[in-house]
Amino acid sequence: MGSGRTVAVLTPTCGPRAPALCTVPPRKQGPRCVLLGLHCVLLGLHCIYGDRSPADSPGTVKSPGHAGPTSGRGPQAGAPLSYLAAAPRLPARQSLVGASPLAAGALPVRVAVPAAMAVQVPLWHHYLQALRSRAASRAQEHQRAEDVVLTLLERVHALDPRFLVDYSRDLEAFQFALRSSEGPLDVEVPLWVDAEALVMEEVGAAEAGGGLGCCRLGLPQEAAGLECWKAGDVFEASLEGSARSCGHIVPSKVLRVLKDLLVAAVVYCKHHHLIAPGSLSVDSLKEEQLGLSLRVSSGWRTLHFNVVPVVRRRLRVPALEGARLVPGFPEGALRGIARQEAALVPASAELWRVSTDYLLTRLLGALGSLRGHRLDSLSILDRVNHESWRDGGRSPGLTFSHLKTVLLWAAALFPAPEDWAELQGAVYRPLVVLLCCLATKNLPHFLHPEWNLLQDAGLDLGALYQRVERFASQPEAALRIHATHLGRSPPPRVGSGLRALLQLPAGEPAYWATAYFDVLLDKFQAFNIRDEQRVSAMQSVFLKTKALGAEDR
Repeated sequence: MGSGRTVAVLTPTCGPRAPALCTVPPRKQGPRCVLLGLHCVLLGLHCIYGDRSPADSPGTVKSPGHAGPTSGRGPQAGAPLSYLAAAPRLPARQSLVGASPLAAGALPVRVAVPAAMAVQVPLWHHYLQALRSRAASRAQEHQRAEDVVLTLLERVHALDPRFLVDYSRDLEAFQFALRSSEGPLDVEVPLWVDAEALVMEEVGAAEAGGGLGCCRLGLPQEAAGLECWKAGDVFEASLEGSARSCGHIVPSKVLRVLKDLLVAAVVYCKHHHLIAPGSLSVDSLKEEQLGLSLRVSSGWRTLHFNVVPVVRRRLRVPALEGARLVPGFPEGALRGIARQEAALVPASAELWRVSTDYLLTRLLGALGSLRGHRLDSLSILDRVNHESWRDGGRSPGLTFSHLKTVLLWAAALFPAPEDWAELQGAVYRPLVVLLCCLATKNLPHFLHPEWNLLQDAGLDLGALYQRVERFASQPEAALRIHATHLGRSPPPRVGSGLRALLQLPAGEPAYWATAYFDVLLDKFQAFNIRDEQRVSAMQSVFLKTKALGAEDR
């Protein structure tokens, strides 16, 4: 795989403790060559979009009852290599100077963009170059820390074959290279169980407590190969008789067993010098409500991993089966992603929930195969979020997952290649979507739009909106990274009345469309599309919003 590890296909058994791995050479431990490590990371990310099918990947885990890998997670298609390159790609600049399309007919005439703004355009490229210059070292730090975690999980599997090791983590490395924030990194620990044989018992909204897609995982009355999951350390028998199941696999019990195994693995690996001294300690392992927090030292940086037991199962995702998203994504990519498995992760002490994080990351990787600055815009906004909107990570705020969802929506709303050809304009595409979501206090889940990702997030959305709008109006202050960038900022790009315009989709969902967001782009002087049909649609929405504003007065 991309990390340069020796990969083994695990063949667990519920019988007596068997050797954890097939007879393959063990992974070498200890310091690794920096250049080799970087080469392997680059190769791994290249393999994400190679020609091999998921079944050809040696880094997948097999599960009883499946002919192929349980997750189908092997080399993926579309992840770019640009984020591990020290030098940026500087595309030809496109002038933003000119009259707005809204100047047609009786519409107000937009004055030309000030010349000072054209001078400031390279500032975006300097900022992106600074992010890319750190990407290679961050990838090496991530690989070293991930090796430690995988070494521990190999020992966990040797102690209890019910817990598997998933080496196919190329997408996680790709996603880590995009981000600057220091949030926890999920490490999934697949459970060796035939997920299709389990009984998914959905629960009501009241019992789920607002969780998304919550359920219980029941064991059928008679099912071969599930005896090891009827052990008391992970199983709870049903008090009420049920024709479908005899009891449930309890998430809190699974987490407790996994924590005890990880503690034993840390002690064993340190005693046998399988991990570098000082890389982690038993005290760094904390049991949280929905996972196990593990901090691993990698060089001068400490990475925070969230170890989560998962049950992988094929589930229908209607949003990936329709044509709604096709224009903004590579042809055929959605069909392949729709066939992937979703993960069931702990939602509470008793319940599991559907997690679509892996599918969303696959969609993000698919965007990387397209020309333009889609992923660059995400990297820039994540850095600005960390440094400016969250005060260097000291204040609560948006997560990388929030921003990833915003970019996916922007890709669907702005499918044309010219929307992403110029860096500054590319950043403003997800930025106007984010402003609208904050103003309406609703960020729809990309695959399940009825789920609001900002609900119960515990954020001061009003204060957060002010910070994001301030950046959108005058971004130069947040983009200056050294003294050569000092200077007077251009005047604000937008005046009053913006927030009322941003709240329109809350009352009328039909506004959640390209033409409405084109109006927002024009407000920020970031609309440079010359397609006549699109300009006409934007003008129609502008006139409608103007008429609504007159009625309100």
